[in-house]
Amino acid sequence: MPAALKHLVDILQVLIDMLMVGVISTAALAGVGLSMQFMMVINVLMTLYVVGGNALISRFIGQGRKHRASSLLFSLTLFSIALSFFVGIGGYFGSEAIYILMGASDTVVDEGSKYFKIISLGIVVIFIDTLLYNALSAAGDTKSSLYIKLLSACLNAFLNYVLIFGHFGFDAYGIEGAAIATIIAYTFNAVAYYILITKMNSKLDFIPLIRIKDLIRAWHVGWSAALDRGTSSMSFLVFVSIITAYGTAELAGYQVGLRVEGIAFMPGFGFAIAAMALVGQSIGAKEYDKAYNMGIISGRIAYVFMGSVGVVLILFPEFLVSFFTKDTLTIAVASKYLILVGLAQIPLAIMFVYSSALRGAGATKITLKINLFSLWVFRVLPSYIAYSLGYGIIAIFIIMNIETLIKGVIYWYVYQKKTWVYTKV
Repeated sequence: MPAALKHLVDILQVLIDMLMVGVISTAALAGVGLSMQFMMVINVLMTLYVVGGNALISRFIGQGRKHRASSLLFSLTLFSIALSFFVGIGGYFGSEAIYILMGASDTVVDEGSKYFKIISLGIVVIFIDTLLYNALSAAGDTKSSLYIKLLSACLNAFLNYVLIFGHFGFDAYGIEGAAIATIIAYTFNAVAYYILITKMNSKLDFIPLIRIKDLIRAWHVGWSAALDRGTSSMSFLVFVSIITAYGTAELAGYQVGLRVEGIAFMPGFGFAIAAMALVGQSIGAKEYDKAYNMGIISGRIAYVFMGSVGVVLILFPEFLVSFFTKDTLTIAVASKYLILVGLAQIPLAIMFVYSSALRGAGATKITLKINLFSLWVFRVLPSYIAYSLGYGIIAIFIIMNIETLIKGVIYWYVYQKKTWVYTKV
């Protein structure tokens, strides 16, 4: 439950960002929305060390080997800092080119690149925050992350108000103020995690010992997870570029709808994180039936949460969207999106929880094959064909829903077979 609540706070923070940025302009809203798609690509690199680290740390904790888990955390922290340096340079100098490549309008390129350049300068704290949150979750501590997130979300909202609009003596920085507020909030997270781990008898510690063998094991699991995330992110970018071709209002509508939908799937992400940790710890303790059941239980709770919010999305789409924009066409597109995705929340919950359980077991090659096949065969190619034939944006949203349903069924079938619990890492 703390993990689910933490992810719910995550999406509320994003929604507040979108709400305040939406006041600036539709182009600013679309620019920030596209930047979140770019972050999905950056998440691919984070997956390289986060997923493998999660799988090993949870197993070490399940085996009662805190010292080994803590030394791995130290090594992965150094690796994440080094990796973020190169990502930050690429993001800062290539931000405009990325937006142009996505086919964004000139105003979206201008607003979005301002935002993403600042995010790139502070990308190191985002890398560290992601690693430490996932490591503590793998060790079984999700409450601390919830408390830290609650504080940083409040800080971020306050700084948005101050820096975007210019209050308490500060200038109005607009979209750049939103980026600055985000980086300061992530910096707070990183410092809080460091204090928690080093000063407060945490379930993990930083032990300055580099075990190359453990790093290789983490990367062995992580590379297929990163390739999985990479192919998924590229397919999403292609999918978003198809939506972008319909126009700025359609793109903004999709981005707003996606953010509102996050209210439903962020709790699902929370239970997915819980499933990953519990499955990994159970396998580490060689309790394979328990590992399987942990995923089943997490999945059932996620169905209830996401299914319930899905009903709200179907019944009140215009009301939810109206908080973020007053543009009539954007509201119409986002509302239709929410009605359709509201119908797909249960299969989406299946996909979230069962795929995370498989990753917690180290079975990342299985998730790679499923996602690569499903996204490109059932989503990207049909969407491109529908656009080429002149179908409207609603057809694209319907195709997306069908792909989600198919993928959910595939994950359910693979999970029921139970062979994944014996994966070696």
